[in-house]
Amino acid sequence: MQHAQVTPRQSGHLTFSRDNVLRWSFVLALITSLLGANAAHARSAPESFADLAEKLLPAVVNISTTQTLKRGDGGPDMPNLPPGAPFEDFFKDFFERNRPDNRPRQAQSLGSGFIIDPDGYVVTNNHVIDGADEIFVLLQDDTRLPAKLLGTDPKTDIALLKVEPKSKLPYVSFGDSAKSRVGDWVIAIGNPFGLGGTVTAGIVSARGRDINSGPYDNYIQTDASINRGNSGGPMFNMDGEVIGINTAIFSPTGGSVGIGFAVPSSTAMPVVQQLRDFGRTKRGWLGVRIQVVSPEIAETLGLDAPKGALVSSVIEGGPAEAAEIKAGDVILTFDGQKVDEMRKLPRIVASTQVGSKVDVEVWRKGKIVKVAVNVEELEEAETAGLIDEPKGAGKSQDEAVRSLGLTLSTITPDLSQQFELKKEQKGVVVTDVLGDSSAAEKGVRPGDVIVEVGQQEVGSPSDVAAKVEQARKDGKKSVLLLIESREGLRFVALRIDQG
Repeated sequence: MQHAQVTPRQSGHLTFSRDNVLRWSFVLALITSLLGANAAHARSAPESFADLAEKLLPAVVNISTTQTLKRGDGGPDMPNLPPGAPFEDFFKDFFERNRPDNRPRQAQSLGSGFIIDPDGYVVTNNHVIDGADEIFVLLQDDTRLPAKLLGTDPKTDIALLKVEPKSKLPYVSFGDSAKSRVGDWVIAIGNPFGLGGTVTAGIVSARGRDINSGPYDNYIQTDASINRGNSGGPMFNMDGEVIGINTAIFSPTGGSVGIGFAVPSSTAMPVVQQLRDFGRTKRGWLGVRIQVVSPEIAETLGLDAPKGALVSSVIEGGPAEAAEIKAGDVILTFDGQKVDEMRKLPRIVASTQVGSKVDVEVWRKGKIVKVAVNVEELEEAETAGLIDEPKGAGKSQDEAVRSLGLTLSTITPDLSQQFELKKEQKGVVVTDVLGDSSAAEKGVRPGDVIVEVGQQEVGSPSDVAAKVEQARKDGKKSVLLLIESREGLRFVALRIDQG
């Protein structure tokens, strides 16, 4: 059969006739189909997690603890009856039978952990072993080994244990949690409800979660099923590396609802290494109190965007004071790392080597200023009492001020210049106002000064907080503030959030 010919076209050594065009079109379609199938297969769920689970299970352990609890004294006392009184035997028998049992009792708890070294180093959560008198590690082959606590870090909820095995143990290694992406597959292995060696799978649901559990919150969120007893167990990537330590769940029922949180390996690794080397953590310390840079504050300071960490106060005797960092400065970079948001700074500083000298960039009076800071040790500062909270500034008081939608600061020379306050101005300056708050509705703005609360003068944020909290306790639904702004003095009644 003769085919109609098209005008030949030379391309190298190939002549493209109609036959060649049809043939190559078929080949290209086939290749495209195969590539599309492979891409679809790569995006789908693994056929099985069995091989990976089989490899990892021996390195995951169960943690059991015992703790001696003393029963409280108390209970009704036997009436002081004269000998031979009526019902003496009845009362004696009744009170003996109903007297509380004051004998100590043993409480037990279960958790998970994983081996990071063949010589028997085991990582778990601090809350799994907190207060334990005895700790035991149960291996996959049911070998039960007593464990020694090498060190703990409540701030990140991490603990390091040591067991003495008769032979080398299977172990797993940490991976780089920074490389994990939302949507990546992960598997969790642990001891939920005492059911050891349980494997669950899911994806990374979110990164960088702050659940208000500590100053270094940076959790990986997952929908892999995590329940009671999974605490301290590992979260693995598909390469079999530990990228997280399963620590907490969000659950209104106490069971898994698909929202679990793991301490990322980027946070855990330096902590574990310090616990192994020193038996405690050695974190860097800057010596400042900081707050969020809101859009309003950024505009006021001349920043092009809300970023960095605003220094609300500098701790006396700390490294920041020695480096001449001042209240009102906005820290933009620390040791070459950008501070995109306020809560990132504590993590960067904490991971900085104690004793090192680092460069810090701050935004001050409309320009970038560079200073050098000698980083000191946080734990030593805590021991020395250098970083105690300001007098009267408790959590409930902070919440009381936040309930008004305000962020407050004492009046400093820098803030006076920033907000163009009067000389000898008294009161407490407003540095931020939440957009949907009662204060915003009443026209309170950054730079306003609270002079009185409840017709009583205030001189510090803690004064304001204490008076707001007292009004809340008294059952009042609002509090009266005397505020001074550029327009003059005015009274403002703000609703108190009773939640």
